[in-house]
Amino acid sequence: MINNMNKKAFSYQLTIELKQTVTIIIGKPGKFEFSTGKYIYTGSAKRNMEARINRHLSKNKKMKWHIDYLLAHHQAHIIKVERFSIEECLLNQKTNGSILIPGFGASDCKKGCKSHLKYIGS
Repeated sequence: MINNMNKKAFSYQLTIELKQTVTIIIGKPGKFEFSTGKYIYTGSAKRNMEARINRHLSKNKKMKWHIDYLLAHHQAHIIKVERFSIEECLLNQKTNGSILIPGFGASDCKKGCKSHLKYIGS
Protein backbone atom coordinates (compact mmCIF):
# COMPACT_ATOMS: atom_id res chain seq x y z
CA MET A 1 0.00 0.00 0.00
CA ILE A 2 1.32 3.43 -0.92
CA ASN A 3 0.84 6.30 1.51
CA ASN A 4 1.08 9.95 0.57
CA MET A 5 1.47 11.79 3.89
CA ASN A 6 0.15 15.32 3.73
CA LYS A 7 -0.03 17.08 7.10
CA LYS A 8 -2.59 19.60 5.81
CA ALA A 9 -4.86 16.97 4.30
CA PHE A 10 -8.58 17.64 4.14
CA SER A 11 -9.58 14.62 2.12
CA TYR A 12 -8.35 11.20 1.10
CA GLN A 13 -8.79 8.60 -1.58
CA LEU A 14 -8.67 4.84 -1.24
CA THR A 15 -7.88 2.75 -4.30
CA ILE A 16 -9.67 -0.55 -3.81
CA GLU A 17 -9.20 -3.69 -5.86
CA LEU A 18 -11.66 -6.54 -6.29
CA LYS A 19 -10.17 -9.70 -7.78
CA GLN A 20 -13.61 -11.02 -8.71
CA THR A 21 -17.17 -9.75 -9.09
CA VAL A 22 -19.06 -9.78 -5.79
CA THR A 23 -22.60 -9.04 -4.62
CA ILE A 24 -22.83 -7.14 -1.34
CA ILE A 25 -25.76 -5.85 0.71
CA ILE A 26 -24.99 -2.21 1.54
CA GLY A 27 -27.18 -1.43 4.56
CA LYS A 28 -30.45 0.33 3.68
CA PRO A 29 -29.68 0.88 -0.02
CA GLY A 30 -29.73 -2.89 -0.57
CA LYS A 31 -27.92 -5.43 -2.74
CA PHE A 32 -25.37 -4.37 -5.37
CA GLU A 33 -23.00 -6.14 -7.72
CA PHE A 34 -19.42 -4.83 -7.78
CA SER A 35 -17.48 -5.77 -10.90
CA THR A 36 -13.93 -7.08 -10.85
CA GLY A 37 -11.42 -4.26 -11.02
CA LYS A 38 -10.34 -1.09 -9.26
CA TYR A 39 -12.38 1.57 -7.53
CA ILE A 40 -11.55 4.95 -6.01
CA TYR A 41 -13.41 6.05 -2.90
CA THR A 42 -13.13 9.71 -1.86
CA GLY A 43 -13.70 10.68 1.75
CA SER A 44 -12.82 13.27 4.36
CA ALA A 45 -12.41 13.72 8.08
CA LYS A 46 -12.51 17.09 9.81
CA ARG A 47 -10.52 15.65 12.68
CA ASN A 48 -8.47 12.51 13.21
CA MET A 49 -8.01 11.64 9.55
CA GLU A 50 -5.46 8.96 10.35
CA ALA A 51 -7.94 7.27 12.68
CA ARG A 52 -10.54 7.32 9.89
CA ILE A 53 -8.09 5.81 7.40
CA ASN A 54 -7.01 3.17 9.94
CA ARG A 55 -10.69 2.32 10.47
CA HIS A 56 -11.05 1.76 6.72
CA LEU A 57 -7.99 -0.51 6.78
CA SER A 58 -9.52 -2.66 9.55
CA LYS A 59 -11.73 -5.62 8.62
CA ASN A 60 -13.32 -5.74 12.11
CA LYS A 61 -15.64 -2.78 12.61
CA LYS A 62 -19.26 -1.85 13.06
CA MET A 63 -20.92 -1.17 9.72
CA LYS A 64 -21.55 2.59 9.72
CA TRP A 65 -20.87 3.96 6.22
CA HIS A 66 -21.50 2.53 2.74
CA ILE A 67 -17.77 1.98 2.24
CA ASP A 68 -17.61 -0.22 5.36
CA TYR A 69 -19.73 -2.89 3.67
CA LEU A 70 -17.51 -3.01 0.61
CA LEU A 71 -14.24 -2.99 2.58
CA ALA A 72 -15.44 -5.75 4.93
CA HIS A 73 -15.75 -8.18 2.01
CA HIS A 74 -12.82 -10.62 1.80
CA GLN A 75 -12.35 -9.85 -1.93
CA ALA A 76 -11.87 -6.10 -1.31
CA HIS A 77 -8.30 -4.89 -0.80
CA ILE A 78 -7.11 -1.33 -0.33
CA ILE A 79 -4.02 -1.04 -2.50
CA LYS A 80 -3.36 2.68 -2.16
CA VAL A 81 -4.16 5.54 0.24
CA GLU A 82 -3.62 9.15 -0.75
CA ARG A 83 -4.23 12.35 1.21
CA PHE A 84 -5.08 15.70 -0.39
CA SER A 85 -5.29 19.32 0.66
CA ILE A 86 -8.42 20.03 -1.39
CA GLU A 87 -12.05 19.63 -0.37
CA GLU A 88 -13.60 16.15 -0.69
CA CYS A 89 -16.24 16.92 -3.33
CA LEU A 90 -13.86 18.93 -5.52
CA LEU A 91 -11.39 16.03 -5.39
CA ASN A 92 -14.15 13.56 -6.19
CA GLN A 93 -15.39 15.63 -9.12
CA LYS A 94 -11.85 15.79 -10.56
CA THR A 95 -11.48 12.00 -10.33
CA ASN A 96 -12.11 10.02 -13.51
CA GLY A 97 -14.20 6.88 -13.37
CA SER A 98 -17.68 5.47 -13.83
CA ILE A 99 -20.46 5.66 -11.28
CA LEU A 100 -21.89 2.19 -10.78
CA ILE A 101 -23.85 2.88 -7.59
CA PRO A 102 -25.53 6.29 -7.43
CA GLY A 103 -25.38 7.88 -3.98
CA PHE A 104 -22.65 5.56 -2.66
CA GLY A 105 -20.75 7.41 0.06
CA ALA A 106 -22.45 10.66 -0.93
CA SER A 107 -25.63 10.64 1.15
CA ASP A 108 -24.55 13.85 2.95
CA CYS A 109 -23.02 15.49 -0.15
CA LYS A 110 -24.23 19.03 -0.76
CA LYS A 111 -22.15 19.67 -3.91
CA GLY A 112 -24.03 17.46 -6.35
CA CYS A 113 -21.70 14.46 -6.40
CA LYS A 114 -23.57 11.49 -7.75
CA SER A 115 -21.32 9.07 -5.86
CA HIS A 116 -18.05 9.13 -3.93
CA LEU A 117 -17.12 5.70 -5.28
CA LYS A 118 -15.92 5.48 -8.87
CA TYR A 119 -15.05 2.42 -10.91
CA ILE A 120 -11.80 2.86 -12.82
CA GLY A 121 -11.74 -0.50 -14.57
CA SER A 122 -9.88 -3.77 -14.50
